Amino acid sequence: MLAAVPTVRFIAASILAHCLASAAYSDEGAPDQAEESPWLLTPTVSADPKLGTTIGGVVGYITAFDEGSSPSLVTGFATYSDTDSYMAGIYGDTYFGADEHKLMFGFIKGKVRNDYDDFLGTGRPAKTEDNIESLFARYMNRFGASDWYLGGQVIMSDYVVGADGFFDLILEQAGLTGFQSNGLGLAAEYDDRDHLRNPTSGQHLVAHNVAYRESLGGEESFDALQLNYSHYMKWGEKEHVLATNARGRWTHDAPNSGYSSLNMRGYTRGNYLGEHYTHLNLDARFNIKGRWGASLFGGVGCLYSKFSSCDESDNLFPMAGAGIIFDLKPEAGIVLRLEYAKGKSDNEAYYLSLGQPF
Repeated sequence: MLAAVPTVRFIAASILAHCLASAAYSDEGAPDQAEESPWLLTPTVSADPKLGTTIGGVVGYITAFDEGSSPSLVTGFATYSDTDSYMAGIYGDTYFGADEHKLMFGFIKGKVRNDYDDFLGTGRPAKTEDNIESLFARYMNRFGASDWYLGGQVIMSDYVVGADGFFDLILEQAGLTGFQSNGLGLAAEYDDRDHLRNPTSGQHLVAHNVAYRESLGGEESFDALQLNYSHYMKWGEKEHVLATNARGRWTHDAPNSGYSSLNMRGYTRGNYLGEHYTHLNLDARFNIKGRWGASLFGGVGCLYSKFSSCDESDNLFPMAGAGIIFDLKPEAGIVLRLEYAKGKSDNEAYYLSLGQPF
């Protein structure tokens, strides 16, 4: 699996260079064109030891629905990997009424196949297959004239896990057979960032819960609470940015398949699970020249049942990495990042991804 990584790195770098060269040519060749195209089209590439090489694409449309509102973004995306995994879906991040109203929505459907050299500590290789289908929507309304927003959300999820041979019995005994559940929740947000998608100063806090209930048509009843806080600070003559992100997810009465997942670059989502999860990440974004930039990032996450167990190294997951940033759509704050991230053990990955991680 790892033999493909150098090839992917070359492919990703070539694609990024082509995109950047085309953008630079467009800027220099059309100086009178003041407005950016509302259309967004970019490839995405990643490579890691579990999912292998994944290539995909994003097509989107950017527009402001009214004067005074931030640009809204609606995208469609699809990916395919050399492990015969695929994902496809749509995502919307929209703003109305001079940013008085926010509506986020998304739908995703796919199949993820993982190859393990040491499956659940058995010392034997195995292949697992996750079928995923999920639909969500979140509406937020500004609270008075403040930077606070209040609202609610709905999530419908169908998640099934399978494995080859007798490992399927192990999954069932471990409770990792997935679940089909629907949930409702409340959401609160504080946002005083100077830019929604590429901020250089300010703070952003999102707190929300999901109450999954059988009475809503699901197979499982449990609760999940998430907090996500980011802080942005400019520094230096070129106004570089230091972004700090603290995130946590806590569950109550969740099945193992509803546990929290490690959510940091360099690790595969779903490969490590715990009842609760917390991380702290730093992301330094350097302005190099024009629309070019660079990134240097790192952090540490913890999966735990009791927070005191984060003193144990087995529950801690460090990460560090670096990359190149290109300002793809300056007005909308959309960037393209080509990066390498390294975690502990054999966890590492390359990414050609759209947007800032936080």
